[in-house]
Amino acid sequence: MTILITIVLFIAVVAAAAYLVLTYNPVFGARSADERLAAVRRSPQYNGKEFVNPAHGASVSTSLGENLSTLRDFLRRDPARRPAKPLPIDRWAPLPEEQHDRTAVTWFGHSAVLLELEGRILWLDPMLGQAPSPFPSIGGKRYGGLPAEIADLPDIDAVVLSHDHYDHLDYGTILQLKDRVRHFIVPLGVGAHLERWGVEPGRIEEHDWWDEFEWEGLRFACTPAQHFSGRSLNDRGQTLWCSWVIQGERSRLFFSGDGGYSTHFAEIGRKYGPFDVTLMECGQYDRRWAPIHMTPEQTVQAHQDVQGGLLIPIHWGAFTLALHTWTDPVQRAAAAAAEHGVHIATPRIGEKVLLGSGSYPSSHWWINE
Repeated sequence: MTILITIVLFIAVVAAAAYLVLTYNPVFGARSADERLAAVRRSPQYNGKEFVNPAHGASVSTSLGENLSTLRDFLRRDPARRPAKPLPIDRWAPLPEEQHDRTAVTWFGHSAVLLELEGRILWLDPMLGQAPSPFPSIGGKRYGGLPAEIADLPDIDAVVLSHDHYDHLDYGTILQLKDRVRHFIVPLGVGAHLERWGVEPGRIEEHDWWDEFEWEGLRFACTPAQHFSGRSLNDRGQTLWCSWVIQGERSRLFFSGDGGYSTHFAEIGRKYGPFDVTLMECGQYDRRWAPIHMTPEQTVQAHQDVQGGLLIPIHWGAFTLALHTWTDPVQRAAAAAAEHGVHIATPRIGEKVLLGSGSYPSSHWWINE
């Protein structure tokens, strides 16, 4: 009996500790309330309990067998999943004043992209932390450095987020950026996280799929993605995920966020294409989560579906979140692009891509890195 009581008490203490951490540690964010919750409940993507992918509810399997097989495969070490030495990184510098009417794209690794869009500075999914984890000391570390420190960057006109996963929405990054960002543009539900982290509600606007709006002379559309959300053990599907259409006077861009391949890309292309450039997810795929992450070949097809001009593959080059080698995404995407006659840019981290320049980065810099 004493042993049984000890076991029960141990379980109770562990459960209580887990509850306290999940409830009071701000890294896990917050749930929507009041007006934000009402907007969530009105969404056609919300089924009364959670957000879903309307096409066929695509998600990743959470069965015990799939989880065990994934864990087994991750435990099998493969040095090719990470680069053997530090990656080449270009230092970021702003466009010269005479080019402020141009558009430049700078990839900071993974899905973090700094846009200089006709005189405005936008951050897309600015995850600049060292690990995509609620506890940065745990989890796969970033492959190397960054093109610039946050303190060295100019003030940001707007941060645009695609969803709330740790490799896209980083608590530490937001804490450092929040007082230097004028506006946050996010999908439904994500604003609650930002508010808990000290961002004033008036600087946050949330949107549902197919919302169209203007901000500071730029035109935006919140568009579908086939993915999921969640930062804790019990908040799966409580915030929306999305892709974004961003249009200035001269440039039109598509940012895919995360997601699997489906018919929504063609729908976006019909409604908003063609695009000068697409920033398209390419990396962290596996057959077990094929519905929520594209293969590189699907990345190229999605680019064609949305009627893209220049393709820049993202969601690779910073973290190991899947079982493929770290260079597999870009190698396969480049091969598929060549096969289908798609223009692809493969910039180094920090290398500026100036739209309309006629010459884009195309070196295979990852070889022997």
